[in-house]
Amino acid sequence: MATGVAHRLHESHFQICLIELSQPLAVRREVSFCEAVYDGEKEVEGVRAKRVPGLEGIALAWKERTIPLLVDPDAKETRAFLKPDVVVDAILAKRNVGTQIHDASLVIGLGPGFTAGKDVHVVVETNRGHNLGKIILRGGAEPDTGVPGDIGGFSTERVLRSMKKGVFRAECSIGDRVSKGTVVAGVDDFPVIAQISGTVRGLLRDGVGVKRGMKVGDIDPRGRREHCFTISDKARAIGGGVLEAILHRYNQ
Repeated sequence: MATGVAHRLHESHFQICLIELSQPLAVRREVSFCEAVYDGEKEVEGVRAKRVPGLEGIALAWKERTIPLLVDPDAKETRAFLKPDVVVDAILAKRNVGTQIHDASLVIGLGPGFTAGKDVHVVVETNRGHNLGKIILRGGAEPDTGVPGDIGGFSTERVLRSMKKGVFRAECSIGDRVSKGTVVAGVDDFPVIAQISGTVRGLLRDGVGVKRGMKVGDIDPRGRREHCFTISDKARAIGGGVLEAILHRYNQ
């Protein structure tokens, strides 16, 4: 979701900076700017994010029309340096892990766990359905149900999860077509098996340590390979909501 937001804001000519963990765990790696943490840079739909080694690299990345990305887990150093007008919490932890309403002139939280008017100024709805992407100026988003959204008639079945703690190893690649029962990956010696047929839309990187029950990938039952390499409809809608929230505040 963070990449969808970043892409939309970059294409709308905002100067943005991405803050990441030292070991991101995104499964939709082909459309996630966080891959720049590992590879140095990542391009998504014509927009490039570049990992910069320090704060001094931010302005240079902007001059190059790239999105600077820094590893700064609590974001405090970067936020103090940039003094941003807008902070977007796109962690999607289903809870607030430290964002405060005074972090910037406009603080936006994505999904459940935030209360507009209390710990953020605006919440953007992330739940699939009629209100996806809606901005909320008072109160919070719809509560987390713990059930993945329906895609092509499938919900929990399309999500790949580890059944044990261990080291993740992929047996397939993103974009591969698989049948129900295919071993898509393994955690140590325990297989991760596709519960439905479709296209592998997301997988963790090889060698990542995972916990039992952790999401390690997903299968798209629609079977369209190009969907694996483009920003999702959901991420675009949420990105549009963030853009609306910014314009609502400043375009008066």
